[in-house]
This record gives sequence, C-alpha cells and structure tokens, in this order.
Amino acid sequence: MDQEQLKQQIKQLVAERDALLMAHNYQRDEVQEIADITGDSLALSMEAAKTDKQVIVFCGVHFMAESAAILAPEKTVLLPREDAGCPMADMVTAEQLREFKAQHPGATVVTYVNSTAAVKAESDICCTSSNAVNVARSLDSDKLLMVPDRNLGRYIAKHVPEKECICYEGYCPTHDRLKVEEIEQAKKDHPGAPVVAHPECTPEILALADHICSTSGMYEYAQTNPAKKFIIATEMGILWRLKKDNPEKEFILPSRALICPNMKLTSLEDILKCLQTMEPRITVDPETREQAKLTLDRMLAVPRD
Repeated sequence: MDQEQLKQQIKQLVAERDALLMAHNYQRDEVQEIADITGDSLALSMEAAKTDKQVIVFCGVHFMAESAAILAPEKTVLLPREDAGCPMADMVTAEQLREFKAQHPGATVVTYVNSTAAVKAESDICCTSSNAVNVARSLDSDKLLMVPDRNLGRYIAKHVPEKECICYEGYCPTHDRLKVEEIEQAKKDHPGAPVVAHPECTPEILALADHICSTSGMYEYAQTNPAKKFIIATEMGILWRLKKDNPEKEFILPSRALICPNMKLTSLEDILKCLQTMEPRITVDPETREQAKLTLDRMLAVPRD
C-alpha cells in the first residue's frame, strides 16, 4: 500500500471512530500532513481537554498521551507507538522528586509537561516551553523547584530573577547535544539570518539566539519577521510546517544531530493499525490522574501572552 492509500484509509477510519488525530510538531512530515491538529505540548493539551470527539489518537510520545488521558478521562486515548518515550521524562521518577522536595522544604514544584503522570501528581503546577515564564511569575512562592529540564529551568531563572529557581539535572538529549560551534558556523554561512532557539537548548546556545520560544512561537516568528532566512535550533520535524507556511523563506538546521528518534517512530502504518485495533490505549489510574490533573488545570489557568 502506498502513502496516499494509507492516508485515505486513515482518514476514513478517523471519521468512523469519531477520532481526533493529533500530531506534535516534531513528528514525521507525512504524519503532520494528515493530522487534524498539529502543535506544541500546550496547544495539544488544550485541544485534548476541549474536544468533543470520542477518540484521541496522539502522534507523539508517551507523556503527551498520558496528559490527554488525564485531561479527558472519558475519552479513548490511543498512542500509535507505545514505545515512543521521552528520555527527559524518564530522568525523574516520583520517588526521586519526593527526595528532591525533601531537600528543599517549602519550595513550589514547577514541572515541565515533559514528565510522567506520576511525577505530575507529585508536583504543584505544570508548565510548557511556551508558558513557563508566565507560570513562574504567577506563583506566590519565592522558591521554585524546576523539574526535570535544567535548561528550561535556567531560562526561567533568567527571566524571573526575583525568585530562587533550583533546577533538577534533567535535559533533552536532542537539544542538549547542539554545539556552540555549529550555531557559530551557521551564522557565518548565513549572515543576517536570525537564530531561533528552543528553551530546551543549553544556556550557551540561547546566548547566541536572536529569539527564544516554543515551537508554536517559531511559526509565528517566522511569519511575522521580514527575514528571508532563519537558523532553527530545535528538532528537525518543525521544518515541514515552517516551509509549508512560508514557501518564500529558507530555514536552516544548524546540526544533523537535531533529530529525536522517539518522535520519528510513528509511521502511517502504525496510525492505521492503531485505528483498526483501537490499541495501544493509554490510561492513568484514578488517584494519580486526579492529582496530576490539578497541576495541568493550574497551568491551563495561567494567562497566555
């Protein structure tokens, strides 16, 4: 079966199952192309919470499908590849977070959505890369524990200097391996092209960036900025929509290392099989879900810029 036949069968089953097909911005091009909604973690979480569809097919990684199951427990949430995990999310367990909290009594735990449901349940509030600074500013506490991404935590600390931000030592392997010399070479090869970086990048990379934002923010920046070339410091999956929305502009990936193997696992064949079998289904036990939902609800209540 060729790609077009696969896409047609998927679309037919999506309609028959009363399903919403969601894809993260880092998914394969052909997956993003057939999705009903593409977006970053915050946008997809919001859509999962409000959709009237009975089935959510989440083309992403495990913690994202868990978040959908937390926010929409009455829905059937499917993850086409159950083995699509997130190394950053796996860097902290609920037990490790409890130990971290014990070392810093009285601190408020701000947990990146790139985390398991069990870790969210041990937290006070969640954040995403697009609302992290607003979340930190919204809190009364002057002492914050940033979990699990140290790079996002340091980015928040820079923008909220009035608060003490203590960072857990987790990170995104894809963003963390981007090298300063690769950005410098890209700037040399493409003079005048603004560097747009994701806050999961290291502080050294962010210091070289002209603009720092989430993946959804990158789409807006590319459309509104008059530049004709952009150096994009995040996972390569974002290039599909950037090029689609801005065909007259050029987008440069500064490193071949900017690829997340887990985000690339999901294929059209996986999506079709998932819709045919209605498996694998992602669920969260009621007690964990109730506690984790509080942290997501608090996040979603924070005003956006």
